[in-house]
Amino acid sequence: MIVNNVIPFDPIPLEKVYVNLRSVERSVDLLTSTLIKRQSPAQLLHWTLKALSLTDLTTLSGDDTRANVERLCFRAAYPFPERLADPKDYGQVHTAAVCVYPSRVGDAYRALGALKRLDQIQIAAVATGFPSGQYPLHSRLAEITYAIEQGATEIDIVVDRSLVLNGKWNQLYEEIVKMREACGDKAHLKTILGIGECGTMVNVYKASMVAMMAGSDFIKTSTGKEAVNATLPVGLVMIRAIQEFYRLTGKKIGLKPAGGVRTVKDAVAWMIMIKETLGEQWLTPELFRFGASGLLDDVEKQYYSLSKQLRK
Repeated sequence: MIVNNVIPFDPIPLEKVYVNLRSVERSVDLLTSTLIKRQSPAQLLHWTLKALSLTDLTTLSGDDTRANVERLCFRAAYPFPERLADPKDYGQVHTAAVCVYPSRVGDAYRALGALKRLDQIQIAAVATGFPSGQYPLHSRLAEITYAIEQGATEIDIVVDRSLVLNGKWNQLYEEIVKMREACGDKAHLKTILGIGECGTMVNVYKASMVAMMAGSDFIKTSTGKEAVNATLPVGLVMIRAIQEFYRLTGKKIGLKPAGGVRTVKDAVAWMIMIKETLGEQWLTPELFRFGASGLLDDVEKQYYSLSKQLRK
């Protein structure tokens, strides 16, 4: 497995950072609104299937059971019922991953194994004191180890937002480095910033840079449990950090919006923004994901509607 290697902490990219929120919002509108309106039914069907292939289908409920996870895995592998799907799509299109709690990883591993999809659908586990991150470091690292032992191939860690709010960037870096070390080359590391609890857009940008220096393969907006989750303006700020990190290091780091992406229209806006900023090479499961539990319902609805339109 190819993973992002840690680089030494560098405070220079964190200096003199300024974010003009109104300018960011205008840029988002320019990047997405006009282009979305220009999409034909055929293009929208393409985007719909693309969104599906980039989704981490998620269940993170207190009442999750083995049966819930098995149903999740089956839907990840076969998102459209055979009687309604285009024959060329049935069994061929699937989500990028399933995302569950560490204690449910074993269930996901067995379910995907029975479906013979372990080589096609990744198993992501939220870890490190999700969703707050307010747990002792040794227990957060133990969660990572446990999840990987159970079969996780991706670890979605959550940062301690108190370090972000207090500007303790070196300490944040050191903690994420230890989490990177715990993942080793057995699992990709996706770092959840919890943007709704980071205070400012400047903090979001700085936390993004620190997470990438510390070896994150993806930076992720939210846990989905905060009052504010994935929004396009905050996504653009994180994209600017990814672009700057790529300029400085030549490393491509992924982005994962999570929480609030519920419709194909939401997903298309994100994908167009990625295409217009980072480029189409980022629109792959290796560099872009949606964290979602409800998006697949609208994907299914739009898939049937658009397919029907195109058959007329």
